[in-house]
This record gives sequence, C-alpha cells and structure tokens, in this order.
Amino acid sequence: MIDWSPDPYIVVLTGAGFLIALVAWLPLALRRLPISLPIVCIIIGAIIFGMQHGGVDPSPGAHPYITERLTEFVVIIALMGAGLKIDRIFSFKQWGMTWRLLLITMPLSIVAIMGVGLWVLGIGLLASLLLAASLAPTDPVLAADVQVGAPSEGGEDTVRFALTSEAGLNDGLAFPFVHLAVAISLAATTGEDWFVRWLSFNVVWEIVAGICCGWLIGRLFGWLTFKMPGDTLAKTGDGLIAIAATFISYGVSELIHCYGFFAVFVTALTLRSAHRDHEFQRDMHDITEQVERIAMMVLLLAFGGSLVTGLPAPVGWTELLAAVLILFVVRPVAGLIGMIGAPATLGEKFAIAFFGIRGVGSFYYLAYGLNHGEFEHADRLWTILSVVVIMSVVMHGLTVTPVMRWLDRRLGRDPEKDGVPPPGLQGPAET
Repeated sequence: MIDWSPDPYIVVLTGAGFLIALVAWLPLALRRLPISLPIVCIIIGAIIFGMQHGGVDPSPGAHPYITERLTEFVVIIALMGAGLKIDRIFSFKQWGMTWRLLLITMPLSIVAIMGVGLWVLGIGLLASLLLAASLAPTDPVLAADVQVGAPSEGGEDTVRFALTSEAGLNDGLAFPFVHLAVAISLAATTGEDWFVRWLSFNVVWEIVAGICCGWLIGRLFGWLTFKMPGDTLAKTGDGLIAIAATFISYGVSELIHCYGFFAVFVTALTLRSAHRDHEFQRDMHDITEQVERIAMMVLLLAFGGSLVTGLPAPVGWTELLAAVLILFVVRPVAGLIGMIGAPATLGEKFAIAFFGIRGVGSFYYLAYGLNHGEFEHADRLWTILSVVVIMSVVMHGLTVTPVMRWLDRRLGRDPEKDGVPPPGLQGPAET
C-alpha cells in the first residue's frame, strides 16, 4: 500500500520554493499598487496559520530566543545593504540631516514613548524604558520602501537619504537605552551599582569600539575586494563577499563586546568608499537584498500567523491609543522638532517625520531586553509592540507610494521616468 502521508522535509522544501518564488515575483506585481510587500506577507502568514488547528504557535513571545536571533540576522543583513547603496560621501556636513534625526529626534522619541508607557499604558518605568528603546529606531528592514536605490542608481534625494542613513545608524544608537533598562532591572534584584559600568562600557566603549571595528573590517574587505595586488575579490563577480563581510564584522564586534549593528553599517560604508563606482558594488548590494528579502518574508509570515493565533495579552483601548500616539504624534512631532532650521522643504520634512517605520528591529530589541533583563508585563509589551508594528506596516505601506510620487512631482522629478518607479515605489527590495 502506498503511504500518502507527507514527509515534513518535502513539505518544508516545497514551501521554501513557493516562498522564494513570491520573493522574486511580488515586488514586481506590487510595483504600482498602493500596497507594500510587508502587508502582503503578513496577510499570507495570517491565512496559512489561520488554517491550522492546534499547530505551531508562531508568536515572538512563545519563542523569545529564536525571535532574538532571527530578527538579529535580518537586521544585520539589512544594515549591510543600506550602507552599500548610499552614494553620498560620508562627512559631518553632508550628513547633517542624519545627525538631527539621531541626536534630537530619537532621544525625544524615547522620552515621549516612556511617557506614553507610564501615563497611558501604566506599565511602570522600566517596562516603559524598554518599550521606548525598542520603538524609537526607524527600522532598516521594513523602511526599505522609502530608502535610496541601488549603488550609483541616482535619485538620492533628501528624504530617501535621511531615512536610509537614519535607519542605518539609529539601531546601534538605541542599544545603550536597551542596556540601560536591562542594567536597572538587574540592579533592582542584585543591588549592584550599575551606572558607572553602563556609562563606561555600554555607552562609551561599545559605541566607539563598534565604529572602529566596522571601519577596520571595511578597510580590510575594501582592500581585498578592489585593491589587492593580483586577483581581487571583485574579479570573482560573487556578491557573497558582502555576506561574508557582514558576518565577520558582526561576529568580531560581538566577540570584543561592542555594538555589532554599528560595526556592520560602518563596514558597509567603508567597503562602498573603497571603490565607489565599481560595478561589483551592485553585485554585493543585490545579494544582500535577496537574502534580506527571504529572511524578512519568513519573519513576516510568522508575524501574520501570530496575529490570528492570538496575541499574548488582550488589546484594549489603551493599547490602541498608545499605538496611535506613538505613530501619529510622537515620531512626527519629534521628527519636525529635530529638523527645525534644516535645509529641506516643508514637504520633505513632513515626509521624513512621518515615515519613521517600526518593524523587525523593534522585535529584536524587545526580545533582547526580555531575554537579558528582569521585566514585568512581558506579555503586554509583546502585544503593544505588535499593535504598533502592524499599524505602522499598514499605514506606511498604503501611503508610501502616493506620498513619494507626490513629493517627486512637487520637486520636479518624473516618478516614472523610463517606465521605472524611483526608489521607494518599488517594494521593499525591488531594484
């Protein structure tokens, strides 16, 4: 008798094939529609997990360690891709908008979200600090909708550059605040003095060492790829070099206990500057984008499933109000305050302030904080974070195409020159 029961390995293999096919096809299908790839992925995930009966629970709270590691992987790949596609040469003056978003907008967002946690959600100071540190950064993965295009593609305007560079750097800058919440939570049980260690190690050492580590590894890979005597790595035409640089940069930085997110993004910028116009830059960018897209879809399918299988805590009016305040008030107002006096039009400032997309990075920070610290209201924190992310994905996903088209036309650019939409209108990983 023939055994018709499915082999789990074959089922997974078949599903992976469909997933990769969707990765390749969906951005093309969604190119001119006012809907983003993340929205479609979440819907598909909700359908798949909604059809199961008593199966796997895909919620992040049920698998905190897997959530931390998988989101960490997606973020570092996204950071490499973001750094490789920035055409603008690094300088403190030319990156002025970035510093405003990092040094003014982000701290203001953290303080304001803490206020929402304390006075709207009532979750206490430490839980509010962890929530604020998790939700303050703009996500480098889902924010790809409004980022610059591939290397040397052009169209690197103020809005796209500001959001790309902010997403590349603010993930590393959020870590000291996550560590602050973790340090205080642990000190509450051990009674140890936490401030000096946090300031000297988690702030000074981990930031400075992370930047230096990223620069050194970027210089090394830049030399090996473009300048080494004889056969350089660029001659291979194999963009996997970028993935190698990502893993080595992150791995070495973590081994010496500094911020790997900083290291990876700085490595990408340094590698790009080694030979800015070489066509191999595009090869490296493309492979990171493909890997990022596959991993992102896996995460979003699971996230969509978690929405239908049940969030860890109920959603009430306070959670909805908090999400609305964070997305519609905190980020836009903090963004506009940070850009006071900046060399940009009012429309550009509103676009930058509005598109502070929350996503994969937020899940990583919350998972990291809960896995390493002692916090109350863990289930409620996961629920609040999920509500904010799904609202951000839907709101920003539905508005990004019309807003960016409007902005392009207002600034005298043809959004469909030669029939190809500019960066920001092509789906999260379309080039």
